[in-house]
Amino acid sequence: MREKVLEIWPEINWIKNEELREKTLHCWIYAIENSVLNIEDLDVIPFSLLLKDCKISFMNHKRTCVQLAVEMAERMLKNFKDEIKIDMDYLISGAILIDVGKLLEYEIVDGKLKTSNAGKLIRHPFSGLAIADRYGLPAEVQHIIATHSKEGDLGARTVESIVVHHADFVSFDPFKA
Repeated sequence: MREKVLEIWPEINWIKNEELREKTLHCWIYAIENSVLNIEDLDVIPFSLLLKDCKISFMNHKRTCVQLAVEMAERMLKNFKDEIKIDMDYLISGAILIDVGKLLEYEIVDGKLKTSNAGKLIRHPFSGLAIADRYGLPAEVQHIIATHSKEGDLGARTVESIVVHHADFVSFDPFKA
């Protein structure tokens, strides 16, 4: 499973801190092993069940979000220099993990992918946070997972969380039309 996850998530190798990289990888392995989906499904299923006729796959959206977050953060670091601090490892790990909990939200009913009752009650920012905590990811990464979606709108976000939040919505909102 390890090699398969690294194959669909080459961005995991962008994390320089070996311990953080391994913990991020293990979160994805756990989620896949505890999902009704298999790893191949992630390149086929729509990235959101909320969008009618969504043709963008889960992994296409996820990888685009990570890539956008990294590019935005790099531009900010280049332009703002010493005026801003961004921990790129936390940003990358958090961006990779923001939707890991979605794998636990799904069920298959009559051959159709649906959000389970548990998935409706415990949305992916919460289940993703629980997975990250299970594997001992730092609070800074857990914060990104917890605050990446509307659940984070009432609290303060770190710089890394702000960047990931916007990268996620930039790769989601254009398809809501």
